[in-house]
Amino acid sequence: MGSHPASANSESAIWARLIEVRKEPISAETARFLLSIQLSEGDHSRMQELMDKSNHGTLAPEDEAEFDSYLNIADFLTVMHSQARAAIRTAGFQPPREVRSS
Repeated sequence: MGSHPASANSESAIWARLIEVRKEPISAETARFLLSIQLSEGDHSRMQELMDKSNHGTLAPEDEAEFDSYLNIADFLTVMHSQARAAIRTAGFQPPREVRSS
């Protein structure tokens, strides 16, 4: 993927801290709902297009913020899905197989 600085105060890091700060474990039902949240096919296509441009050094300056937003959301989904899969395993269930990465 493109390069983006890992900051303790990036959007995805802040969201990750919000998920970790909970008083009760995530229920299996809630975890399944969280795992159902995915980027649409259109968003995946756009993110791939921006990633390809970034990898080829042709990402326009006006697309950089959009690409960073996609990367932040993807990072957040990864953390959220990881927490949800852990909650499902803790509840004694097998997490659903991932169809695609977030």
